[in-house]
Amino acid sequence: MRAYKVLLFIAVVIAMLAVACLFFPKDGVRLGSVEVHFPTLLSVLNPQRQMDVEAFLARQDSLAAVAETCQDSLAQYRRAMDSSDIRFWFPGNDDSFFDALFAAFEQTPYSGRTIRIVHYGDSQIEMDRMTNRLRVYMQRTFGGGGPGLVPFATLIPSLSVSTYGTGSLVRQSPFGDSIVVRAAGNYGPMVQDFRVVGSATSIITAGTHSSCDSRLRQFSQLTLLFCNRPGPLSVSFSNRKGAGSLQQQCDEAGVHAVSWHLDTATTSVSISVSGSADLYGVMVDNGPGVAVDNIPMRGCSGQQFTQINADQLAAAYGLMDIGLIILQFGGNSMPYLKGQASIDSYCTQIGRQIERVKSCCPNAKILFIGPSDMSTREGGELRSYPSLSRVVESLRKTANEHGAAYWSIYDAMGGNNSMVAWVSQGLAGTDYVHFSQKGVDIMGDRLAKAFDNMYQMYKLRKEIDNAQ
Repeated sequence: MRAYKVLLFIAVVIAMLAVACLFFPKDGVRLGSVEVHFPTLLSVLNPQRQMDVEAFLARQDSLAAVAETCQDSLAQYRRAMDSSDIRFWFPGNDDSFFDALFAAFEQTPYSGRTIRIVHYGDSQIEMDRMTNRLRVYMQRTFGGGGPGLVPFATLIPSLSVSTYGTGSLVRQSPFGDSIVVRAAGNYGPMVQDFRVVGSATSIITAGTHSSCDSRLRQFSQLTLLFCNRPGPLSVSFSNRKGAGSLQQQCDEAGVHAVSWHLDTATTSVSISVSGSADLYGVMVDNGPGVAVDNIPMRGCSGQQFTQINADQLAAAYGLMDIGLIILQFGGNSMPYLKGQASIDSYCTQIGRQIERVKSCCPNAKILFIGPSDMSTREGGELRSYPSLSRVVESLRKTANEHGAAYWSIYDAMGGNNSMVAWVSQGLAGTDYVHFSQKGVDIMGDRLAKAFDNMYQMYKLRKEIDNAQ
């Protein structure tokens, strides 16, 4: 075939495709169970440009670096932070929101306290993802060690710890595949528990994830949280290296804690119980300092806290010395939030959850982390959910109105249509929802950097006050 005929054929095909792009219905055509879409002519002629994630992150890091040089001007530091996409949004624009928390963290070597950060979230934080990077920052900055609050038995592997439970254990939770519904809502601070009737054992072993050095993996404080049912509960702790053991007994019903303090830190212990109780979890720490608890709730929208018995939750929180509670939700609800009415309804429910948590733990600060960018197909193209930016803004407003700070993963990763770039650069999965391990490590570090920016502002504010 002659060259001019090949060129003519290609030109005709391109013209036909252009006509199809121009006149094909915007909402697609359904052929039986299949929906067919065609790109618009505008999207073909002017394709969406992907952001350079590496350049975006570098620009944000430079903003933070500029802020750290503002040693003589709190106002200059504040302006630099407000221009950053990793900023916090505070109720009443109060950038001293975390000051009392930082002050308490700094005092832990003298007070002997182990102050907890409790991080609740959906599947974005499963396996201790994101949380482990925040934990490393907090413990390297303020002291402490250990993986924090862990369940008596693990259903999903974790980067930081494994808990292998055996015996007569029944998982109870308002979410997940194995559900035992109880009207009293006695699920405890992990929004799940394991009921034991008889005897059970948990073997707890620190993980070896590379982001955490050996000092931070070790632990010397074990505290079992539980709600005892009528009758005695016997609890025994044992260092699996043979360095010692302890046995305790609880005879009273209700929410209790039994603890074991080791003379030498270890990376593996076992806990055995005998009796009848709901086992809320084990605090595995190495204080004094900061403990950071990872509590993933796969598939949840963040509306489960009002399903927990408030008195029992408050009693458990009261045994934990909590300084900050993080609620990271919104992604699982995003596909269903199409109009403003549904967004408002969801935010109203989130407001109720924040108020429940505040009422059960009144001395803790609350931080709400909204959803990341998420992609869906529109007209054959991958784009952010149309209402996502409105959801982010509505959640920010809701959090602040209920006295909670807000941090936006959506903005921290680049905003509208950024997920496509994160996927193409290996930082998120092809579901266009979840980060890859590399991507989630970056996001965890950005959250830690956001806290460090506020900590530097706190120290600058203190220096200025002391100089006056």
